[in-house]
Amino acid sequence: MHYMDILFLIGRFIFGGYFLMNAWNHFKNLEGLTGYAASKGVPNPRAAVFVGGVLLLLGGLGVVFGIAPEASIALLIIFLVPVSWKMHAFWKETDPNSQMMERVQFMKNMALVGALLMLYAVSVPWVYNVLE
Repeated sequence: MHYMDILFLIGRFIFGGYFLMNAWNHFKNLEGLTGYAASKGVPNPRAAVFVGGVLLLLGGLGVVFGIAPEASIALLIIFLVPVSWKMHAFWKETDPNSQMMERVQFMKNMALVGALLMLYAVSVPWVYNVLE
């Protein structure tokens, strides 16, 4: 295994692990996140938080283990884009501190989408996964 493959694998563990940690948070803090989603006007917020956790879990597992990478990336983008626009709409905030906090979260999510798009486009084969 070439050192670039090892770096790619380490990056997958870190990157996918980030989404797995967030999935755990969605399930562990379902009630609190449901209240937060409700405060942002999300319809059926409990189901939305739960489904979001499932998207994060499946997408994160796919990235970590190299399973169905295109589908895994799609699941994560399907989570990040609407969540960013609905939950972190900094342009709607009037309080400067809230606006700054939501802007940071929105920009972080957009950076994650950018990273996912790059991961989708890389030429490094995903054949080097932990299952081999």
